[in-house]
Amino acid sequence: MMELKDRRLRSRTSGFRMEFRRRDYSAEEQGHVLRRSLSDHHPLLPPSPSFNNQVVDEKNGNNDFYDPLRGLNAEDSASVEEKDNNNNNNNNSQVSSKEWTSFKRFLMQKFPVSKMISIASMSDVIIKSSTSFRKSSESSHLEEVDDPQRISQEDVKVITGHEYVSRLHELKDEINRAWHAEDRVTALKLTIQVAKLLMDTSVLQFYPTLFVLATDVLDMLGDMVWKRIQQKAEFSEDGTFLCSLPEDFKTSDICSDAKETCNNWFCKVGSIRELLPRIYLELAIFPCWRFLLDKPQDSLQRLVMMARGVVDPLASTYCRLYMAHCARKLPLSDIGHLVTCVNDTKILLMRHLSAREDGHFSDKKRVLVSLMEPSIEYIMKCIFENTSQSQRQVDSVLLELGLGRNQEDLYGSSPCVSLVLHHLLKELPTEVIRSNFVGILHLIECSQDHYFDQCLNYRLLGFRLSESRSKLEIVYSVVDKVIQAVAQYDRLDQYLRVVDAYMDIVLQNQMDNHLKTILEGISKRACHKEIHEDELESLESILMKLLSHFTDLNDVLALDHFLEILDVMFGNPRSNINMHILSMATRTGYLHDLSTIQLLFEISQSLHDVIDFGSMKDDEYQQPLRLISRFVEMVDYGTEMEQHLMFLVECRGAFGSINELKETLVHSSNCLAIKALKDGRKHLTFVKSCIAFSEVTIPSVLEHVVQFNLYIETAEVALLGGLVSHSDGLVVSAINCLECFDLTDGSRTSIDAGGMLSSIQKLCSLLVMFPGNPDEGITRFPNSILSLINSKSWMTPRMKIRLFCGIILLLATLSQNKLPYYPYRAEITGNDLLFFGDPSYMHEIAALSECVLQNLISFIEQEPPKAAHGTMALEACNCIASAFVVCQDTLEVCWKLIEIGRLCLGADDRYLQSTIKYVNEQLPTSEKAFLALGIE
Repeated sequence: MMELKDRRLRSRTSGFRMEFRRRDYSAEEQGHVLRRSLSDHHPLLPPSPSFNNQVVDEKNGNNDFYDPLRGLNAEDSASVEEKDNNNNNNNNSQVSSKEWTSFKRFLMQKFPVSKMISIASMSDVIIKSSTSFRKSSESSHLEEVDDPQRISQEDVKVITGHEYVSRLHELKDEINRAWHAEDRVTALKLTIQVAKLLMDTSVLQFYPTLFVLATDVLDMLGDMVWKRIQQKAEFSEDGTFLCSLPEDFKTSDICSDAKETCNNWFCKVGSIRELLPRIYLELAIFPCWRFLLDKPQDSLQRLVMMARGVVDPLASTYCRLYMAHCARKLPLSDIGHLVTCVNDTKILLMRHLSAREDGHFSDKKRVLVSLMEPSIEYIMKCIFENTSQSQRQVDSVLLELGLGRNQEDLYGSSPCVSLVLHHLLKELPTEVIRSNFVGILHLIECSQDHYFDQCLNYRLLGFRLSESRSKLEIVYSVVDKVIQAVAQYDRLDQYLRVVDAYMDIVLQNQMDNHLKTILEGISKRACHKEIHEDELESLESILMKLLSHFTDLNDVLALDHFLEILDVMFGNPRSNINMHILSMATRTGYLHDLSTIQLLFEISQSLHDVIDFGSMKDDEYQQPLRLISRFVEMVDYGTEMEQHLMFLVECRGAFGSINELKETLVHSSNCLAIKALKDGRKHLTFVKSCIAFSEVTIPSVLEHVVQFNLYIETAEVALLGGLVSHSDGLVVSAINCLECFDLTDGSRTSIDAGGMLSSIQKLCSLLVMFPGNPDEGITRFPNSILSLINSKSWMTPRMKIRLFCGIILLLATLSQNKLPYYPYRAEITGNDLLFFGDPSYMHEIAALSECVLQNLISFIEQEPPKAAHGTMALEACNCIASAFVVCQDTLEVCWKLIEIGRLCLGADDRYLQSTIKYVNEQLPTSEKAFLALGIE
């Protein structure tokens, strides 16, 4: 039965007794216009009072929904405050631990491990492997601990840096294993050996790495000792649980056994002869003083005094750094010992820097200062980490740091080491900085030494001034004095570092005179000299701030010396500035000024020339290419259209390697042609020139789909201009472009099926108003599209079905007595008038529609029965029902397609039901039951 129906369907379609539906497009347009009605309330007016009352009721009701933005009531606030107090100590400990870990990472990155290291024989524990150390007798290690004179008698040995680090890691594992094997004596002795390594500062650059590795071992031992004593305080010797120590426990909560164990550990540490290892070991277990003393922080001052006995400035400074770290482990700790540490470090620095020197010794001093800087930075951060300090407390700290003899003399003429002053300025509270800018500036002027670049303090003061809201007269005074001070700098890098920090202040407060002075100073120092990389970074920052401040590019270009400074830049900083200029220029609208266009063209050339298209990844140069294309798109010469076209020609020559720009050039050329057409036929020659420019440019576009779209766009422009022959040739080129497209040629690996389908459907829409040529066949272009569908394997089944439907709808439109739309120019006659009453015209359309319909039905029948197959069948059914009069023949074709849809999608499918309804509506009243009976 099914085979009989298939043969009948094929015989019906081959006979083709279908008739195109007559359409009245004007009436249909009016029928589909949305009806408008007045609204009672304007949608943008405030809500009515009834709505507000409803919101209030909901708020007063019992609503279980928790609003995270809602304020807390008193009960909730008390609960939260109680939880915060309970977790405060834990949070502080976790924060300090994370900060210390981050600081150690920074320390090792700033001072990387050297390739070869010379070490003293007291580091013999590093030369030996951990295995051989365990096999050696304990007496040899005791000799190393008890006989420091023996160290100086041994020869210096050389070891690689990475091997040194590896041996220290092995030693840490050995200590851990010894501890867990209940051999705590060996664990302590090995830790003492590690602490002794910190006495060797012969390799300056390696000392920070040594400090990080050694303190890791010391912290590990300190944690293990703490846990052991805590275990003795919470459990008896037989393992019976006694109590759980609270966070804020007192010595009265500690049993005598735990106290005795704790005291033994401090006695063992106190018996170490060498001062530095003894200090480090006591600091490692320093939190354990809490088991013996209610105020263990009082013992910190004793250790500070002991540290004064360490002669070496580097070892002494890092010892104080570890002291600051260990003190943060205590729940409560004052900052008196930290202030003393800073003062002691200042004395060491001043004593060391004031010594006589030669060239080599001077370089060594600079290295030493750079190595001591992280310690000063960390201690200063610990001093001011409590943000709730009052002005009086801060002033007291500053007096103790020696910044004045009394409260009135604070920030006076007392000199300060520049390095210490720098990190003091970095950590001072904003309120203190805000109220003492002039005094701090005077303090910077008084603190002059040769081993720390003073421009960094001026720079830091600028950043702190930017983050505070000071009075305008104070800001003017500070900026004026700083500009006068840096005017004495001859080096460009120092000058740029300082003025970069004040650029935001100068721009925000409209200090035009200072801005002019800064740009003049940069130009004077930058021109006619070689620019270094660090100077380029500062220049980039300054120019970026300028460009970000102004909204109009012309205001920036009008600044004196701006273009001179821009010319001395190169490399990535220059490219970044160029991109920012292009972005700024194209953000505000079209570009009309000829000088600005020329400048931006040169900037685009500079940006294009540094792009290495062969080695760079696509995403690395997409932004500059988009900016160049955007610039070309935003250029507008106004009535000088010939000059605009010449500009496009120049861009095609200058940026020929940018494939994306060619698309922009064609769009711009077509826009010029449309603009000229609005003035009538007096610019027809210019329109032809624009069309010719597009025709020459399109073939160089690499993407075939983009080529196709550009051909269609240009053909539409040519048709609007009455250039039928040009439009005809462009459509032929578009179809040839698709015929040449092949996925096997390696040019593409994927295809945008939706985009391709939309483009070909747009071509079908254009062909509606395309005048036919009887000599070459009225349906020449639809026939070419049909041939393309049948010959290209890259077309998906859905694409083919929709393109078949598109051709059917195109032919149905061309068969109407009046077309839905016409070309812009009245002299181009539409096919409805050009072939009015010509029977050959209708015959050719009917013949092609029969062929397309046969292809459509045949293709649908060959597809496997899937859900997508059913959807395609219903799409074809809707197309046929809308294009043809629903007679017996049309109904049989539609019935077959609906049956396929039902088998693939099911009888309850909504698309199927709507299709049946639509086809039923097209039937005469007497036949509307036929389709329903057939489906049942």
